[in-house]
Amino acid sequence: MALKGTRIAFIGSGVMGRAIISGLLSKGLVEPELIIAADPDMAAMQTVQANNGIAVTRDNLEAVAGAQILVLCVKPQNMGMVLDGLRGHVAHVELAISIAAGVTLKTIEEGLALTHVVRAMPNTPGQIGEGVSVWTNTPEVTDEQKKQAQEILEAMGQAIHVHDEKYLDMATALTGSGPAYVFMFIEALIDAGVRMGFSRDIATTLAMQLVKGSTDFLAQSGAHPTVLRNQVTSPGGTTAAALYELDKGNFRTTISDAIWAAYQRSIELGKD
Repeated sequence: MALKGTRIAFIGSGVMGRAIISGLLSKGLVEPELIIAADPDMAAMQTVQANNGIAVTRDNLEAVAGAQILVLCVKPQNMGMVLDGLRGHVAHVELAISIAAGVTLKTIEEGLALTHVVRAMPNTPGQIGEGVSVWTNTPEVTDEQKKQAQEILEAMGQAIHVHDEKYLDMATALTGSGPAYVFMFIEALIDAGVRMGFSRDIATTLAMQLVKGSTDFLAQSGAHPTVLRNQVTSPGGTTAAALYELDKGNFRTTISDAIWAAYQRSIELGKD
């Protein structure tokens, strides 16, 4: 294990920070005594400490003292302040990992005065080990450090390495924000079921299993989505009628435009 014996400091312990910590510990990749988390919300920190047995603090500098890996789990709008506070105090850190949307490798490098930096975009299903992360790194990151980054991100699910940072903004729009699109689609399915006469509980169960089953079937079949869609669509049938309405409502274009808007916003965050 690439992380064995490695001290890791987490700055910010919101949903994704807690997901990484929980994943690392549940998989036995890091001992609890080697992890420390810093966050201004001490009540939340005490919960994290009670659930995971790690050290917690409200002081970022206390957290990074002695850490070999620094994981930045703060909101993009707070990153500048956090980097300013850490600069000059992290020369001993061997690898910094940021999961902040839109914040570039260059920003982290210059903000911390460190050259070994990884930028990653995970998503919220990582809370149950079913997430997917896209990540990249500065040229100075060693092969061993890449293994460490991969292990940390795989604690939440799949982790896909890319060689160009431009893909991180794309991943932010597609998979980082993506769960919200899926949840809205499920909401629409439930509302349609209720409109037809199902109880909300039954409609919710049907909609959730529909999405889960269809996704699992797609993954196991290895077929292109178009092939499976055509298999369900009989000429002149109910599915054909429904798909006609979706096409008439620009379903595909609307989804594409929404993801493009998220992509542009991610780029704007990086510029800010």
